[in-house]
Amino acid sequence: MKLIKLLTFGVLGGAAVSAHALDVIVRIENLAPQNGTFLTPLWFGFHDGGFDMFNTGSAASAGLERIAEDGNAAVLGGEFMASGAGTVGGVLNGIGPIGPGATTQRIVTIDESAASSRYFSWASMVIPSNDAFVANDNARAHRLFNEAGNFVGMDFVVLGSQVLDAGTEVNDEIPMNTAFLGQMSPNTGTPEGGVVHFHPGFMAGGNILGNSMFSNADFTASNYQLARISVEAVPEPATMMVLGLVGAALARRRKTQA
Repeated sequence: MKLIKLLTFGVLGGAAVSAHALDVIVRIENLAPQNGTFLTPLWFGFHDGGFDMFNTGSAASAGLERIAEDGNAAVLGGEFMASGAGTVGGVLNGIGPIGPGATTQRIVTIDESAASSRYFSWASMVIPSNDAFVANDNARAHRLFNEAGNFVGMDFVVLGSQVLDAGTEVNDEIPMNTAFLGQMSPNTGTPEGGVVHFHPGFMAGGNILGNSMFSNADFTASNYQLARISVEAVPEPATMMVLGLVGAALARRRKTQA
């Protein structure tokens, strides 16, 4: 897949690249089965551990509500920048809704010497749904550097048992109110006025699971996997050259043996 490189100081900036610049690949793969759940383009942000996106048992922020109901990450991105916890963030929006088996990724540049690069946060809407989402509740759940200051990255799987409900929209599964099922405009569902909590699952025989396109979207099923998310360093040019030479040598060896 083609990688899109974003040299960024913040989301929109154009400042010179730091001497401590480190290129990393942010990647998401949808692990749901065919006819399973889709995901909206992943929002991500690098920060100092101080960006507390939400807390279960408390009301969702405006930014979390918009991503959980409509997959719109713009307001959440604004909240992130306003927090002062980090300056590098974005959205993996290369392919639109991420279907089962699909992968999308992006290269971003972070300052490996900055405290604002130490932690990683993310969020995505689970679709179709009224306001289901997945994200890290603990701001310090994903640490990217060890105690010695070395980049270690991360790679983890998101399970169906981790799906959350924003508590902002009633889970009626009425197509006109449900994103990716029939909703034609944002913020059209019935307000709930609740708090963030673990999602109970879609209605048995309802408009989501009863739709053949989403017959395997019951994320409450045992060992249901939604996604794999990773952040890894881009190989140095010298490393890539060595790997290329090794690959070429192996190819020649196989040809000779044949």
